[in-house]
Amino acid sequence: MCIYSNEIKKECRRVHSKLSTTLETDSNGIMSSQMKKFINSFGTLEEAVLQSDELFDTVKNFFPMEEDVSESICLDSKLPASDKFPRTQLLLSGWQMVEENFPLPIQGLVERKYAGYRLTKDKYKDVTPFSPMFAIDCEMCKTSTGELELTRVSVVDENLKVFYDTLVKPDNEIVDYLTKWSGINKKMMRNVTTKLKNVQEELKKLLPQDAILVGQSLANDLHALKMMHPYIIDTSVVYNLTGDRSRKTKLQTLARELLKEKIQTGHQGHCSTEDSLACMKLVQLRLTKHLYYGDAVMNNVYSELRAYPDMGTSHYATSMLRQCVKVDKRVNVIALDDIGQRYKFYVNKGEEVTDVTNVTCIQEKSNKEVIKRFCDSMINFSLNIAHIRIADGQLEGTNPKILKNIDMWVKEIYERSSMSSLVIVLFGGQKHGNGTCFIKLKRELV
Repeated sequence: MCIYSNEIKKECRRVHSKLSTTLETDSNGIMSSQMKKFINSFGTLEEAVLQSDELFDTVKNFFPMEEDVSESICLDSKLPASDKFPRTQLLLSGWQMVEENFPLPIQGLVERKYAGYRLTKDKYKDVTPFSPMFAIDCEMCKTSTGELELTRVSVVDENLKVFYDTLVKPDNEIVDYLTKWSGINKKMMRNVTTKLKNVQEELKKLLPQDAILVGQSLANDLHALKMMHPYIIDTSVVYNLTGDRSRKTKLQTLARELLKEKIQTGHQGHCSTEDSLACMKLVQLRLTKHLYYGDAVMNNVYSELRAYPDMGTSHYATSMLRQCVKVDKRVNVIALDDIGQRYKFYVNKGEEVTDVTNVTCIQEKSNKEVIKRFCDSMINFSLNIAHIRIADGQLEGTNPKILKNIDMWVKEIYERSSMSSLVIVLFGGQKHGNGTCFIKLKRELV
């Protein structure tokens, strides 16, 4: 079960053509028992893709499973002491693994697209809330083939101890170490003899049958390892500070904003051990909080921790405020009632603004009242924020009245603002559409 299953199901039709093409092209490669089941249930494989919520919602259809799973069954009521909800609820669904380009062992694809890929185990046990987690990060260098090949892999366990870490000699000659990103240099690789096949064999031997692999955009790492695994927690998916699934948050940003840690700061490139540690800490942090912690897409159902659906985390919601009060400047926030309440929450309770006496939050009942109060008071502050809302219904028609009001409001704000000031007008996208930003610097002509 995945926490985004409903969201993914809504997107099934968008990926239908991609999936149905895959099934039709590789129908001879799908396990005969699976294909027969799909055809008996839905008539055709294409219809199965269209109608079945179960087809790609679980990866068990594609990975070999132990027949006797009685020992791995665990009641949901029983959890590790550190977890507030089952870690299985963070696993990627089959749909998500397809969307994130994870390699899946569909016969036909294995022989053609995934030649040389191996499973992490010959057979897997059912995953449970007690299944162990292992965070993985890989570094790659560019070889004579023009492609990236694995040069280092690091695995960290739940105790934040290095479980496995080795440099890897690519099958082809390295032509660019990509040191700025990989942290790998010629000297490090001089005496390395470990090959990719050795890494695959060692990981296959070391990982438990119900291991949960953790990582940031982990599909890239599994492609580098040329390995496939059914149980995945991807921090680039379960965490999101942008409010948009298509805009992923970098691991460096997640570590800074949520763990209060700085990673990837050196000039010698990334460290796979450091990155895998950060991923494990992020997942462990989520498990100590709640199911939607750190996810600006899903957090609208857990509104206490969000300032406004388009703001992301509290750090982003108040970053400009923090910068102003640090240099002893005053901030003026005027917003509609419910929006203003969100600002007040972070200013007064969120411990994000160090000097709340320099921040004024005023709430008004209508857009018109917000603009009026804003124009009357903004001359007294260094940073002014007016936050209004345009309802969907107000934008209907070819020439909605609200656009004339916006023109009038922007004109009044510009005229009332002082010289040498910056005026920014943001139009947020409606229903996940793109937004627009207009910036104007008001200054005296010379």
